Amino acid sequence: MNFYLVLLMMSKQDDQFMQRALQLASYGKATTSPNPMVGCVIVLDGEIIGEGWHQKAGEPHAEVLAIRSIKNQELLKSATAYVTLEPCAHYGRTPPCAELLVEKQLKKVVIGAVDPNPLVAGKGIHILEKAGIEVKKGVLEQDCLEINQAFFTFIQKKRPFIVLKWAETADGFVARENFDSKWISNPLSRQMVHKWRTELDAILVGKNTAKYDDPQLNARDWYGKSPVRLLIDHQLILSEKHKMFDGKQKTILFHTRAEKNHFKEVESVELSQKNFLNEMIDQLYGQKIQSILVEGGARTIQSFIDAGLWDEARIFKAPVNFQKGIQSPQLKNHRLVSQEKIQDKEQTDVLSVFHNIAQ
Repeated sequence: MNFYLVLLMMSKQDDQFMQRALQLASYGKATTSPNPMVGCVIVLDGEIIGEGWHQKAGEPHAEVLAIRSIKNQELLKSATAYVTLEPCAHYGRTPPCAELLVEKQLKKVVIGAVDPNPLVAGKGIHILEKAGIEVKKGVLEQDCLEINQAFFTFIQKKRPFIVLKWAETADGFVARENFDSKWISNPLSRQMVHKWRTELDAILVGKNTAKYDDPQLNARDWYGKSPVRLLIDHQLILSEKHKMFDGKQKTILFHTRAEKNHFKEVESVELSQKNFLNEMIDQLYGQKIQSILVEGGARTIQSFIDAGLWDEARIFKAPVNFQKGIQSPQLKNHRLVSQEKIQDKEQTDVLSVFHNIAQ
């Protein structure tokens, strides 16, 4: 058989197994933070003999679970492990996975992306190669990077991954003149937002959204954890009657008034008016919040856009018209990456996802 044809077939096989590892990794989307999502498959003679994914921070990593799933451990000596992210090389709440792969004497390890964490960052690969294990890097690398955008942003940019979200009418409004915005998008779109809430660490709104919509900002229509609630109220105008202050979720209130917090069970953080957003982001980074869903209102979202502090925007456009009202935010330096119809018996929304190309 032609040598180059053999290489092509091997490359396609690598892609196939890494794709399965990515699928496994995605199962941990709402549970692994602050750890990255990782999937692992172990292959022998072209067949998967073991699988695993990191299910929750503090619990066994993907490689450990994949190895445990194999009854005959002797098979590992002739097997290849496909891992979406470089095996860890440090002792944390679990031992280093790179050392486990060495201990089990795997023949080869195929890695999707190198871990940017300074505790790893090539050290896992070095451990494997030093032990004589063949290592192949960069298989479906872009996909492996994208699945952990929040983790990589947090490590490399030292800030949370910031997602903007809003629903707008066909004529470009997010609310009526009286701030009423219920409901622009259809029920299926709104359920999707609740799913996102389980997948991101925190959710943020401004004073007007808290005042006029009085949201709970929890995950009611999807199974999973509710996010940390973040509120911007510069002058501490809001009262305890709002659902944001019910004590059912961790809530952080950001303001610019030099006075003590007057809400029970709410963490109060005073920031400067001049550098408000950057100081807030620094505070959240210090609390190890890796990702934020900025839900509103229009002025709050626009402030993030104007500051260039956003990574992804998820925008629902609904087939309704307000004629007048509060205009939707205007993106800058953006690129459309996907678009899909969200069809419900009531109406069909269009969800557009944009990335910030200035980042």
